[in-house]
Amino acid sequence: MPIQCDIVSQDRMVFSGEAEMVIIPGSEGVMGILPNHSPVLTTFNFGIITVVTKRDRNYFTVAGGIAEVQPNLITVLADAAENVDELDESRAEMAKERAEKLLSETSVGDDSELDALKNALRRSTFRLEAIKRFKRSSKRSLKDN
Repeated sequence: MPIQCDIVSQDRMVFSGEAEMVIIPGSEGVMGILPNHSPVLTTFNFGIITVVTKRDRNYFTVAGGIAEVQPNLITVLADAAENVDELDESRAEMAKERAEKLLSETSVGDDSELDALKNALRRSTFRLEAIKRFKRSSKRSLKDN
């Protein structure tokens, strides 16, 4: 019996479906979740969620949030979540360049703006890494592994 997996960002349902296994970047380390898993609640920062179905693997970037695991349900509530297949490399590169430029122009005294720019840079850099690592094979057949 598979586990139901729901990945929700602040603005939309990113994924909802059955999975054989879900791998999440928990705050205490990477966790592999199988059906009938013990209940767990964990937080996470930046990371990749891997959803393994009977046919393939799907990869999702997440940036902050919580995951609640019940025996046959995992619910991920993320500050930001995106399917790696939907990421646009040129947009991520432009966002990184824009954040780097703004960081170099920002005065040291404005901590909140500086933190927001550092977070934007981190997120765009993370997206680019995810694209390079997972996009070409983000729907790999399990036979390919």
